[in-house]
Amino acid sequence: MNISFRTAGRLELEAAFHASRCRTLALFERFAEAGLAVPRSHNPIAGIDPPLWQLGHIAWFAEWFVLREADTSDSTSALRHSILTKGDDWFDGSMVDAKARWRLDLPGAGAVKTYCREVLDRVLDKLERAGGEASDLYPYRLALAYEDMCGEAMAAALQALDLAAPDDIGNKSLPSWGQGEIRFPGGTIRLGSEPDGFVFDNEKWAHAFHVPTFTMDSTLVTNEQYADFIDDGGYQHAHFWTRGGRGWLMTRDLSAPRDWEREGRTWLCRRFGKMIVLPLHEPVRHLSLYEAQAYCAWAGRRLPTEAEWEYAAMTGHAAFRWGDLWEWTCTPFEPYPGFEPDGWREYSAPHFADDQVLRGASYVTPLRMKSLKFRNFADPGRNDLFAGFRTCVL
Repeated sequence: MNISFRTAGRLELEAAFHASRCRTLALFERFAEAGLAVPRSHNPIAGIDPPLWQLGHIAWFAEWFVLREADTSDSTSALRHSILTKGDDWFDGSMVDAKARWRLDLPGAGAVKTYCREVLDRVLDKLERAGGEASDLYPYRLALAYEDMCGEAMAAALQALDLAAPDDIGNKSLPSWGQGEIRFPGGTIRLGSEPDGFVFDNEKWAHAFHVPTFTMDSTLVTNEQYADFIDDGGYQHAHFWTRGGRGWLMTRDLSAPRDWEREGRTWLCRRFGKMIVLPLHEPVRHLSLYEAQAYCAWAGRRLPTEAEWEYAAMTGHAAFRWGDLWEWTCTPFEPYPGFEPDGWREYSAPHFADDQVLRGASYVTPLRMKSLKFRNFADPGRNDLFAGFRTCVL
């Protein structure tokens, strides 16, 4: 579906729900084939949710906001009980912390899939009778967006665990765009989203923001460029790294990005369980903010602010390419003026100040989710995301 989920009507949403669920199940099966769908040892894997729990949680989220008509994620706001007797005890992410999810005595994969199918059937049945206003379709758009985001997290987990991915993800090569710079004159933009269709709370609301003149890379830093940084001692010279970056690097045995290995003079990289020759033309990926900052210090550049990134994307400049990888910015994740949390309380507010803004999208992001207004965010130390960066100067 080429229509944004933010403005999709009932028919488009129905098709998107089916497509998203097919992808979710295809991703889940990759974990199942590797014997990791249901953790036998119940030992937590840092930063990764148990795949079976994730599958049930996706359905629970849709049930909570659509079928149970909860206006917030507060445990008392649902108007109805879950289809499952222990649905909240198992799959309420705000009540079951990350480590506890690995210790739950969950039902088998077949039972969880049945629950997922039942929830989706009821959601689609209810969608047929829903009104066409933005407020009527809000919970459906939210549930769809959440499943799409969880799907991307599952794909990142497959890569992190060195497991195979569905062909449309695992065999995807990224395009090679010509390198260059674009000089932007700056000016006042409407930063954030207007009240038109679905809007995430951290995008509210559009407000005037002045962006000074700046020069930005037209494309992302490539593997070849990043390899030059490594070959010049980038991971050995502390002065390239911020204080936080030096602390992060000291806790990891890294002299290159997490998926790179050197064989003689050739760089190899792991891609979903396969070792391949590093594609030098592709954007460098799976980097932390600290690694991106270190490269910029070495190159005499800097990361763009999120306002600069949004300004550049809004111009529609033909040479400005985005959407292949999430892009780190130099902007801490903070609320816009007048921020108020939406019903999904855990989405934005708990991450303010600690996380960093990423903009764009990745090749794993469904097209319906891509928006130049979307504010992704992550801990600066995360290097498992489909994320890269581009550089700026004044």
